[in-house]
Amino acid sequence: MQYLYLCPICLALAAVFIVVEKMEKYVVADVIKGVASTFFVVLGILGAMKCNDPVYARMIVIGLVLGAVADVLLNLRYVYEGNKGQLAFLVGIGVFLLGHICYIVATLPYCKWLPAAIVIGVVLTALLMYWILGQVEAKPAFKIFGVFYIGAITILNCMALVALINYPSQHAIMFLGGTLLFLASDIILILNTFGTNKSFLRRVANLMLYYVGQIMIALCLQLPL
Repeated sequence: MQYLYLCPICLALAAVFIVVEKMEKYVVADVIKGVASTFFVVLGILGAMKCNDPVYARMIVIGLVLGAVADVLLNLRYVYEGNKGQLAFLVGIGVFLLGHICYIVATLPYCKWLPAAIVIGVVLTALLMYWILGQVEAKPAFKIFGVFYIGAITILNCMALVALINYPSQHAIMFLGGTLLFLASDIILILNTFGTNKSFLRRVANLMLYYVGQIMIALCLQLPL
């Protein structure tokens, strides 16, 4: 596997971003976050050149790009106050959702038990959202976005698991690991953003899990399907 040197650079920049955000230098922090996310996009693009399924690789790269864009949009909620910041956050969630849809489209040909994956994903989403909504206080618009967002990534995880069962490989393991970390990161983000018990350590966990997850998704493109 090549280009591994990009991974520590990405994670180091993410760590710098966390520190700068903690200092409440939000504009600078958002710029650093965008640069950090660019590294997992570049890692994905380089990996796509080695992938034996160009359509799959293209969808994964688009998903990575959308993730990087959403990263910047989400943090604009600290740059802009009031409705403008909330709008940026909602748009960011929407862009992330589009990224998850790209990952779902990429996984479709390798998920032979799609109906089962969807049904299990819907059930797990209902259970997760029942628990999450009991922990948070948010406006109805955020709750609606949250249902669709968590639903998409939960179904993605179920599809990735089915793809691993259908086509066991290091690639499938790496991809599933990335999507699981992504889901864990999103749950922590929601709890820390809208919950009553906000924590800096949760913020660190949210971001580190997210970046490692995206890096794993990007790296899987170098492994045979």
